[in-house]
Amino acid sequence: MTNNNRANFGSKIGVILASAGSAVGLGNIWRFPYETGNHGGAAFILIYLACVLVLGIPIMVSEFLIGRRSQANTAGAYQKLAPRTHWRWVGRMGVLAGFLILGYYSVVAGWTLEFIIEAASGSFVGKTAADYISSFTTFSTNPWRPLVWLVLFLLSTHFIIARGVEKGIEKSAKIMMPMLFILLLILAVCSLSLPGAGTGVEFLLKPEWEKVNASVFLGAMGQAFFSLSLGMGCLCTYASYFKPDTNLTKTAFSVSLIDTFVAILAGLIIFPAAFSVGIQPDAGPSLIFITLPNVFQQAFSGVPLLAYVSSVLFYVLLAVAALTSTISLHEVVTAYLHEEFQLSRKRAASLVTGGCIFLGILCSLSLGVGKEYTLFGLTLFDLFDFVTAKIMLPLGGLFIALFTGWYLDKKIVREEVSNKGTLKMPFYKLLIFILKFIAPIAIALIFIKELGFLKL
Repeated sequence: MTNNNRANFGSKIGVILASAGSAVGLGNIWRFPYETGNHGGAAFILIYLACVLVLGIPIMVSEFLIGRRSQANTAGAYQKLAPRTHWRWVGRMGVLAGFLILGYYSVVAGWTLEFIIEAASGSFVGKTAADYISSFTTFSTNPWRPLVWLVLFLLSTHFIIARGVEKGIEKSAKIMMPMLFILLLILAVCSLSLPGAGTGVEFLLKPEWEKVNASVFLGAMGQAFFSLSLGMGCLCTYASYFKPDTNLTKTAFSVSLIDTFVAILAGLIIFPAAFSVGIQPDAGPSLIFITLPNVFQQAFSGVPLLAYVSSVLFYVLLAVAALTSTISLHEVVTAYLHEEFQLSRKRAASLVTGGCIFLGILCSLSLGVGKEYTLFGLTLFDLFDFVTAKIMLPLGGLFIALFTGWYLDKKIVREEVSNKGTLKMPFYKLLIFILKFIAPIAIALIFIKELGFLKL
């Protein structure tokens, strides 16, 4: 069921950049800054970093060791490490989650291409706040324009996946991740140079301990979990391409550091610019597709060229961040079909792309002409988002912790984490304790809170 002659990432930097690309996405650009600003600023960041250390990194290491040990796709990994058991459904759930997320995530990813064209054509100039709202609503509910961008985005993802692990995924990560960092730094410098930018920085980074309560802790745990792309099979699949000498713990630390760095830099772009023109940022797509075009035009109104360049670069940044995520989601499902059903890689990738285009079209239409067709009161787009983010991913993370902490032979865990005894493991016992007790309890609390059963 698995290919013994598996491809591998060709370099250590390729491993880190590809894995970081899997974690970095649109959520880093809007959700982390918003959560930080509304839950205690620097206090939230410190709590978030603690959650990454005690929750995110141990589960990431678990996904890494499951993938590398099995040398299989995320579904085949559990079948190989726990044959003839129900654990195989954990991997299959990860594949399904990846497929569903790619279906609706590509809709939003496609929007970034529309906004690159809008920014480049100068159509943002002279619009009022009401104009931005009207323009976005008209576009997102249009029955065909978003579909064009959706298809183009998925075909771009398909092209990279079809080229394979080293020539496709790794090579693209080596280009796009440095591009992402450069764009972030340029935009942060521009934003921080604005009059009144200090207020935005203070809003983001000043500790407000009076806002810290149990809800903030759960919010930080949830952000750490979702920001690092845990539980959806991406990291497990990528780890199956790791070489035997890859340091799993060091890689997990590096990926977490890059992911957090991107999120904080995004905050240093958004908040100084927003506060310089007196706009309180909101959460969700409205921030990046309605509020920010207005912010850039107002903030750099004295220098039209800078307003133009900032707008274009920002939406290029969003597109790159989205593409690194769609690549990893696509690979989860492609690797599964390729290995479990003995399909060629190109054939498997084509089936995934075709299936996601179909799902994406349905999700996009559910925001416009199909919005009256709902299930449990949710449009198809919102239903996929709810089922994956609030049910499948937390359950996936929970089962990963339980599988590594309780089921998997500890000799296997020790061998993988220590690279067969060649690396020191001063925190091995702590890692097992976290996976056995702390992580399952924390994820269970996040799961209950996200479903709305826990009110704080």
